[in-house]
Amino acid sequence: MIKLGVNVDHVATIRQAREGRCPDPVLAAAAAEQGGADGITAHLREDRRHIQERDIRLLLETVQTKVNLEMASTQEMLDLACELRPSDCCLVPERRKELTTEGGLNVLDNRERIQAAVRQLSRVDIRVSLFVDPDLEQIRAAAEVKTPVVELHTGRYAAAKTPHQLKKELDKIWQAAALAQELGLIVHAGHGLDFHNVQEIAAIPGMQELNIGHAIVARAVFDGMERAVREMKRLMREAALASG
Repeated sequence: MIKLGVNVDHVATIRQAREGRCPDPVLAAAAAEQGGADGITAHLREDRRHIQERDIRLLLETVQTKVNLEMASTQEMLDLACELRPSDCCLVPERRKELTTEGGLNVLDNRERIQAAVRQLSRVDIRVSLFVDPDLEQIRAAAEVKTPVVELHTGRYAAAKTPHQLKKELDKIWQAAALAQELGLIVHAGHGLDFHNVQEIAAIPGMQELNIGHAIVARAVFDGMERAVREMKRLMREAALASG
């Protein structure tokens, strides 16, 4: 059954706007689990713009499902992950001035560095995923560096403005997911998914997990976290079941 990882970064963004104590992403994570989340995702950025180390440490103490730590593959972050030992780490590209992650890792041109990162995390029993564009060469490179999981970047699909663009980007994701599974990789996806576009991605054969944050937090402003998570998970599972 397809799983939902809820990203609590945007709760921390609201908190950091006032540099105060609330809203607390740790409490948001607990509410998300009450709504049926299968895991909690948080991106600890190098500039600490939203999620803080305190948040990660408390999430690891309190989350009942699993914690997926998103991070850049810098030595500082790798060492911290090896100290904290979340069950999962997703390696993502990171640029200081971007509002949100703008694309996938370039595994193709950085094989040695990324393979070393995968090896370091795997040695302490952290399951590693690589956040990559739905590009077949990047998928092959991800398999070569021995990551067990790829998370397909769905941002261009989510941003598509015309039916033609939408179909083109969706086809890329289908093809990337199929190739990844042929190469023995577990397939996740995320970025820009919301209550209107999630079902097409959830229906992709073999899709095991979606990581979604902004849309759920935005809905939670009006409906509450538990209800927002429950509705997102219902849509995902409905689509996955319908696809066979």
